[in-house]
Amino acid sequence: MTATVVKETNPPPPPATSQPPRVRRMRRRGWLIASLFVLPALLLLGALVVYPVLFSIGRSFFDASGDKFVGGENYTEMFQDPATLKAVRNTAIWVVVAPALLTGLGLILAVLVEKIRWATAFKLLLFMPMAVSFLAAGIIFRLAYDEDPDKGVLNAAVVAVHDAVKGTSSYPTARAREGQGLTKESDGSYRATGSPGDTLALGLVGVAPKDLPSGAEPAAGAAARPAEPGALSGVVYLDFTPGGGGEQGKVDPKESGLPEVKIEAVRDGEKVASTTTASDGSFRFTGLEQGEYEVRLPASNFSPPYDGISWLGPALVTPAIIGAYLWIWTGFAMVLIGAGLSTLPRDALEAARMDGANEWQIFRKITVPLLAPVLTVVFVTLVINVMKVFDLVYIIAPGPVQEDATVLATQMWLVSFGGGNNQGLGSALGVLLLLLVVPAMVFNLRRFRRSQR
Repeated sequence: MTATVVKETNPPPPPATSQPPRVRRMRRRGWLIASLFVLPALLLLGALVVYPVLFSIGRSFFDASGDKFVGGENYTEMFQDPATLKAVRNTAIWVVVAPALLTGLGLILAVLVEKIRWATAFKLLLFMPMAVSFLAAGIIFRLAYDEDPDKGVLNAAVVAVHDAVKGTSSYPTARAREGQGLTKESDGSYRATGSPGDTLALGLVGVAPKDLPSGAEPAAGAAARPAEPGALSGVVYLDFTPGGGGEQGKVDPKESGLPEVKIEAVRDGEKVASTTTASDGSFRFTGLEQGEYEVRLPASNFSPPYDGISWLGPALVTPAIIGAYLWIWTGFAMVLIGAGLSTLPRDALEAARMDGANEWQIFRKITVPLLAPVLTVVFVTLVINVMKVFDLVYIIAPGPVQEDATVLATQMWLVSFGGGNNQGLGSALGVLLLLLVVPAMVFNLRRFRRSQR
């Protein structure tokens, strides 16, 4: 008996059937309608983005006139120009400092806002600067950073604190007449000589009567007092008679004493006593040993007033502009990070609290690691933004320090249109800026696509 083995074979696939003509017509019609809707956007994208990029790349290989092909000379010149190198350095400072500070501030504020009652109002206040244009913000901070304390609010605060802690000079414009008993030293102080039992009349000029302290009294009475045995006394007065008249070097009846002037008695180079003039300008040293003393009016009496900090000077102009940028963008970072914070699993946070973790440990070991994707997106977005910063730098930085604050965007504009009139070199700077921005944009897009999956 023989067995027959039957080999099973898979049935052949059904013949492919073509789509009905009606379905094909509907699909072609759908593609046509979609293309008509997309076409205006593609035209705008090509006209406003693609064409300028391609034109700038081509223009970067020509000279300033645009007629002569120079190859890579513009790129070589770009990296040999000190102004361009300074712009690259400043851009690197912006990229390193501003996004890191903004991301950190946004994270801290987003965590703190969750713990206050009026969280919405607080977020609104911090986000409001985003509604202000960069032009308006630049003008605001240009005024805020003004070196004149009467105009710049920051210097007004700095001067107020300085004067409260260290005080101010009594008479910054005062000076002594030559040959009238006071000799000016190299450090700005004045000196005279006297001995116990003498009365000195130390006249100063250069103080307007309106600038005298409100409690100043006439000096004639103090000058007329008889000398006290064993005491070195005198009067510091304004050697000027309102309305004219009077005699130089002599205390006239209408001349005012100068109160609050610091006086020192010095012997053998060492200060042995000090005092301050009274409301009529009088002073007195008692208990001095016999001999000659140097009566000194320290330079602190005449030092110019403290004018504050030169915020827009060469040393601080870039940090000052970064400060204005932080004011505008902190709300943006806080809102984005706050949105990510609201999606965190609360059970993990509560479990950590039940296990005995404090708020700092929860923040450092749970909140920050879970927010890492959001923090990365915020950081990279801000990096792209600061690479293109132009308005704030151009508006806030005064003309004399514009070169000290310049970044690649402002340097590109200055070289092309702001006096350089070299669009070939300006186009090369634009290409460099594009090459620096593209990697950050690609990184951001890849992270976005991964998060979508």
